Amino acid sequence: MIARPFKSCVAALLLLAAPLSLPVHAEDLARATLAVTGEGEASAVPDMAEFSTGVVAAGKTAQEALAANSKAMADLIAAIKAAGVEERDIATSAFTINPQYSQPAQNSREAPKLVGYEVRNNVTVRVRDLSGLGALLDKVVQSGANQAGGLRFTLADSAALEGKARIAALKDAQAQAKSLAEAAGMRLMRLRRITPGDGGPVVAPSAMMMKADARSVPLEAGELSAHARITLVYEVEPM
Repeated sequence: MIARPFKSCVAALLLLAAPLSLPVHAEDLARATLAVTGEGEASAVPDMAEFSTGVVAAGKTAQEALAANSKAMADLIAAIKAAGVEERDIATSAFTINPQYSQPAQNSREAPKLVGYEVRNNVTVRVRDLSGLGALLDKVVQSGANQAGGLRFTLADSAALEGKARIAALKDAQAQAKSLAEAAGMRLMRLRRITPGDGGPVVAPSAMMMKADARSVPLEAGELSAHARITLVYEVEPM
């Protein structure tokens, strides 16, 4: 007599549990996804440049070396400004004062002796008019600079170029998703996730020559290219 109610209870529990498995199965089907990664690139001609320049001066005393360096740097900065560079585009990037020692002969027990001081002063210059860049570099050398380098071309608005690359990557990913889904007999449904990847502007070779007079430094600005990568995850279902 006790066994019958027990069986009835078990049967009732099984009946109640059976429908609960159906939504889980349907949810699993709805979670079928397709992930694709698109890549995009956008290019633009640079409209700005940056370079580093400065003066190294030496003296028997720190004060003497500093005075010589300060005068030379004042002349250098004045020449840069006279070439049309604004004060906001000139910034000190490095300044050092280092003692200089004599180097004893090999196998000598003599200790190095202080022989003077060396002062280095460098500025970073931003050039907004590339047509005058070659002439500016020529003036920099003529004004007494004995340190120059680190020339690189940039964009005033690099974010716009990166945005174009991301749009190109998005369109590439969308095209891939559509093509793959159709080939697999699936239909694209809800876009579940968008994940941007690494990317950024890099310098690529180009044949654009800077226009400058014969005395100016010949330069090639090249092109800036922004690369972007975007991953899309779509929910899919059979057609």
